[in-house]
Amino acid sequence: MALLPSLSGPVRKPASGGKPRQLIVLLHGVGADGHDLIGLTPYWAPALPDAEFVSPDAPFPCDMAPYGRQWFSLQDRSPSAILGGVRAAAPILDAFLDEALAARGLDASQLALVGFSQGTMMSLYVGPRRAKALAGIVGYSGALIGADTLAQEIRSRPPVLLVHGDADEIVPPQAFPLAVKGLKAAGVVVEELICPGVGHSIDEAGLRRGGEFLRRVLAG
Repeated sequence: MALLPSLSGPVRKPASGGKPRQLIVLLHGVGADGHDLIGLTPYWAPALPDAEFVSPDAPFPCDMAPYGRQWFSLQDRSPSAILGGVRAAAPILDAFLDEALAARGLDASQLALVGFSQGTMMSLYVGPRRAKALAGIVGYSGALIGADTLAQEIRSRPPVLLVHGDADEIVPPQAFPLAVKGLKAAGVVVEELICPGVGHSIDEAGLRRGGEFLRRVLAG
């Protein structure tokens, strides 16, 4: 059996200076790397002083640019190809999450995933298929991949916050209600935020709502 690629990326230790009591894993979009989303840390760390932030680089070099990383290829954007890509990357992310929790002595209930675009697709696929429920998932500008089989494959139901700009030119805003519907059909509690006039990015309202959600779900 081939060894899975090992993920690594920038880390921000808890603002409190102590041992981490929560872990927030940030999953970037295609063509970026871990340094992209680790920049969110200053927005959220003051309200989550005991949380450690980790933003791993996706496992594969971007095949559509001379730089950056990807979780899966988008050269073929057919639903079957994207599902295949997500499924292939899922065990890599799963193994990283297991190792990250074990290294810090934390439980799944102290872990939250935050994804952007392709990172959201990975978060929404992997999170509910893990046996132990995560504290929560925040998905920006993404989509629900594998919705057709989620109800059969779901193993846990972490709460989810989905945020999407209604002017998103990369992942169509129509992906938002489909994701909400698919998650709710599988029994997942979903919070929703549409950001007027926002493209494929995260605005202040989305950041604020994400921080409030993370603080709430990690409070235990």
